[in-house]
Amino acid sequence: MEQTANQFLGHEPVGRLMKKYAVPCIISLLVGALYNIVDQIFIANASYLGSYGNAANTVVFPLTVIALAIAVMIGDGCCAFVSLSLGKGEPDKAKKSVGNSVLMTIMSSLILCAVYLIFSNGIIAMFGGTVNVETFRHSKEYFFYISLGIPFYMFGQAMNPVIRADGSPKFAMVSTLAGAVLNMILDPIFIFAFRWGMMGAAVATVIGQIMTAGLAVWYLCNMKLVKPAKTDFKPESTIIRQTLTLGLTSFLSQISLVAAMAAINNMIRKYGAMDAVFGQEQYAQIPMAVVGIIMKFFQIVISIVVGMAAGCIPIVGFNMGAGLRLRVRELFTKLLIAEASVGAVALIFVEFFPRQLIGIFGATNESSYYTDFAVHAFRIYLCMMIFACVNKACFIFLQAMGKAVESTALSMIREIVFGVGFAVILPLFYGLDGVLYSMPVSDILTFAVALFLIIRTYKQLGEDKKEQHLGELASVSSH
Repeated sequence: MEQTANQFLGHEPVGRLMKKYAVPCIISLLVGALYNIVDQIFIANASYLGSYGNAANTVVFPLTVIALAIAVMIGDGCCAFVSLSLGKGEPDKAKKSVGNSVLMTIMSSLILCAVYLIFSNGIIAMFGGTVNVETFRHSKEYFFYISLGIPFYMFGQAMNPVIRADGSPKFAMVSTLAGAVLNMILDPIFIFAFRWGMMGAAVATVIGQIMTAGLAVWYLCNMKLVKPAKTDFKPESTIIRQTLTLGLTSFLSQISLVAAMAAINNMIRKYGAMDAVFGQEQYAQIPMAVVGIIMKFFQIVISIVVGMAAGCIPIVGFNMGAGLRLRVRELFTKLLIAEASVGAVALIFVEFFPRQLIGIFGATNESSYYTDFAVHAFRIYLCMMIFACVNKACFIFLQAMGKAVESTALSMIREIVFGVGFAVILPLFYGLDGVLYSMPVSDILTFAVALFLIIRTYKQLGEDKKEQHLGELASVSSH
């Protein structure tokens, strides 16, 4: 039944399929990214917070990614397990996976919340929050309330892919959108009208997360395909192990970013203190605030890039399974061109309109040092956006083809080996600019490795034309 329903994936034009599947993924990822970005925009435009608040937001951001990494490991793993179980005609296992995933999410989120609250000072310092007294104070205030919302944030994020696996991608998107929109409404009220500062930004975010989590709870009580019973919430080691194994790649992809961001934040703090301007107490927070803004812009671009690539996963899987390798090759070509085009447009913005981008984040309230460094940083840090976009597409496409080892290895090389390595090494020779150069250098070298894998993948997809021809005949004869 499912095979017949999906036959259009094997004959409908590849370009049309890309649009059909990629758009919902892009929207969902962009909405998810809005939480932190919206906070930073309103914080930056509040004159009583400014660059100190921006720097604090930059410090706390990687800590929310840790929570996200755990949540997507559980959620994506459960999504894959449920899909596999339903495909094999084993609905009982699917129900147990959902029940165990809910349990794992609740337990892990409460533990992480407790760790954050108990060790907040040390954790903030670990991610560069001690750059000056004001930044530390704002970071601590923001982090406290964000930590209280961790259980709601993780539950909403973990259940999102589970809801998609149950056949309701629109509800999954709407639940995330509802929380983000609520956050967007409350941010200006709490920050400007009530003047709650960093607490206001954090509370608005948490309320939005509660909304998303509440909608997820409602859906779990009204699931369409998988309806877990009370007994399905009993922990089963086999189910837990298989679920987490399936979600491991998603976890590694997110957690590797945390390592890179921690290295960058600490190098900014260390080498900024050696700079003639940013070594002064009143300007010490500027480099960290600026890099945080740059990463938010980069996050928007990457949400589009990942959304396009992730939308291709079911198309790749079906056509690979049907032996239609030339269609997969065509899809790969179109995806790489599309991702490079997104990178090219983004590059134009960062190279020609950096002042306008900075203006969105309250540059008018800051000193000339802030604006000058921001323009300089934008143009250096993101100058290899095209390579960065192609690299990310390559990670995901390889994973979709079942090449999890190559995909994970490439991701680890980019974020850990190059991302952390060059962030630590280059400042030894170039000071604060060395931190900025670490991004483009990492992207160039990663692209060199990715190019080898891309060429090899093209060759593999072009091999055995006889098998390809038979696959196409089989597809035609099934209609």
